[in-house]
Amino acid sequence: MLNLKPKMFEESKKSTASENLIANIIAFAVVMLIITLAESIIPAMMSNSELQQRFLEEGLLENSDFNKMMRISTEVNMKPKYFIATLLCTGFGTLISMIYCRFIEARYLTSMGMRKKKAGIHYLQGLVTGIALMTAIVLLSVVFRINNIALCANINFGLIGLYCIGFLIQGMSEEFIFRGYFMNTLGANHSPVIAVSVSATAFSLMHILNPGYNFLVFINLTLFGVFASVYMIYFDDIWGVCAIHSIWNFTQGNFYGISVSGTGNSESVFRTTAVSNSVILTGGDFGAEGSIITTFVLAIAIALVLYKLSKQKTDS
Repeated sequence: MLNLKPKMFEESKKSTASENLIANIIAFAVVMLIITLAESIIPAMMSNSELQQRFLEEGLLENSDFNKMMRISTEVNMKPKYFIATLLCTGFGTLISMIYCRFIEARYLTSMGMRKKKAGIHYLQGLVTGIALMTAIVLLSVVFRINNIALCANINFGLIGLYCIGFLIQGMSEEFIFRGYFMNTLGANHSPVIAVSVSATAFSLMHILNPGYNFLVFINLTLFGVFASVYMIYFDDIWGVCAIHSIWNFTQGNFYGISVSGTGNSESVFRTTAVSNSVILTGGDFGAEGSIITTFVLAIAIALVLYKLSKQKTDS
């Protein structure tokens, strides 16, 4: 038997949240809309002038071409000054999810996994775990001649440091939203399987508009959500998965030089380039998260955590 009833779920029962699953999902959708708007205001204000200039140059203000406008918007918004601002602004997601849980659902923040005990140790363990997972994916892709990896010249460590700070905030934000808030709200009134599967699926679907999103990406991001969920349940706090998520993205994008969830290449220590033409193997425009190698690594990671959970139940 698996110990899928963490203290977080029990604490989350002491709330005003509806016991109806559909109502929980609708409330989450509304909160996500508010978070998305809050996170996008500052980056949109920063990039608006350049976007308008690009649209004017391409004649898109008179003759709209949605696909072309989306491509240009992605190009502009992925520039370091705008993308780093976007990462930093995801901190609003953490803040809003905390405010919602504390003042709307009326539950204590400890029910989100915010515990002081071993917080630092669990965060460090998460950093090591996230680096190990992404490194395993990259090395397997090199061993099987899917990708090549080479050291970059003229590395801008200052810019990489800013990306690191941004991803530390961004990874934490998504974990507070999807695990600390949504999964634990569901876990309070529904089975752990529903809490994990619904929150993991929602996490994957939130990336549906990213370049390169396809069915395998959907599967892999859902698997990442499942892994983050069971990992959080095992440790019964949020800090480890915050670290895993943040360092997974940072290591992928700014250490190994791989597109993070379709956002394109940015300043990095190494540059990983595709040798294979197979999107299933390389992940295509979405990056390593769209590769079958990632499916394999995440499946093993989930199995290991579930095994640890089974041992935890046996030993308790």
